[in-house]
Amino acid sequence: MSIEIKNVEKSFGRFKALKNISLDIASGELVALLGPSGCGKTTLLRIIAGLEVPDTGSILFHGEDATHRHVRDRQVGFVFQHYALFRHMTVFENIAFGLRVRPRAKRPPESVIRKRVHDLLNLVQLDWLADRYPDQLSGGQRQRIALARALAVEPQVLLLDEPFGALDAKVRKDLRRWLRRLHDELHVTSVFVTHDQEEALEVADRVVVLNEGRIEQIGAPHEVYDHPATPFVYQFLGDVNLFHGRVHDGHVRIGDAEVELAGGQDHPESAVFYVRPHEIEILRDRSAGTIAAKINDIRPLGATVRIELERADGRGMVEVELTRDRFANKGFREGESVYLQPKRLRTFNHNSVSENTIGSGQFIAS
Repeated sequence: MSIEIKNVEKSFGRFKALKNISLDIASGELVALLGPSGCGKTTLLRIIAGLEVPDTGSILFHGEDATHRHVRDRQVGFVFQHYALFRHMTVFENIAFGLRVRPRAKRPPESVIRKRVHDLLNLVQLDWLADRYPDQLSGGQRQRIALARALAVEPQVLLLDEPFGALDAKVRKDLRRWLRRLHDELHVTSVFVTHDQEEALEVADRVVVLNEGRIEQIGAPHEVYDHPATPFVYQFLGDVNLFHGRVHDGHVRIGDAEVELAGGQDHPESAVFYVRPHEIEILRDRSAGTIAAKINDIRPLGATVRIELERADGRGMVEVELTRDRFANKGFREGESVYLQPKRLRTFNHNSVSENTIGSGQFIAS
């Protein structure tokens, strides 16, 4: 089922949670609503579900206006962060609940309910837990049962509100991969809320980045990460270093690094340039376009090593990320004086994004 969100606004007292939100979600698509706390993502999800009514704007399901349709008539399945399972019911009874409480005319026969529940338990790979109670399950198992319960009523739309937020990192990573495989099998139109950038980028077909009640960017995961539309998106989707530079006579200077800009580019005299930690080289020898620095801290993080450096010109700290193998080959030490060479710079000017590769002399607008 496709979903159309048209010019939706919502306020709570003086606080404006959503500001003119418009979004189309294709049938069978898995979309992530990503943003910090208070950005409006959960409010938007609740409006889609029918748990909240927008002040203005409309919600259409498959072309039909559902703005004021009751939640029970929307064919929506909802999965909450804290499972919301009935503690006094077994796993089997929890999943069957939505089917058994239907009006008598719409209620399936008990034999159909039992088959449906066992099919769902097999789907979430927990058929052996049918007679257990929620308190006897792990967090990951409870969330899979909550998802099975949401699917039991055969929803046209599946809504998930921070579904893995209460779980530890390892279980969260396993479950989001499992959710992606499950979605590829079922093709239910799905919208999930998260503040976890990695989760959104790994699971979703498209990511909708929200900030202060507005949509900052919509796109495929690789698009929003590689081509952020605004400074907010750039900084929210991973760590970033900020370099303050000056532009003069077609060149940008950041410390000792100077890069030629292609003709015709309109830039202010001073600008902020954005560089991700993995887009910076650490060199032992000074060369053109490098910035002197000293290594303050070296911290191995699994497959990568994070290095914190202090610029020699006193203009702040820089964070660099190297692969474990590259770090081992270089053998950098704390206290060592080195030189930094950004491989790519981005700046935001007049609502556009510009990108430059150090040493190429070519300025690319994207």
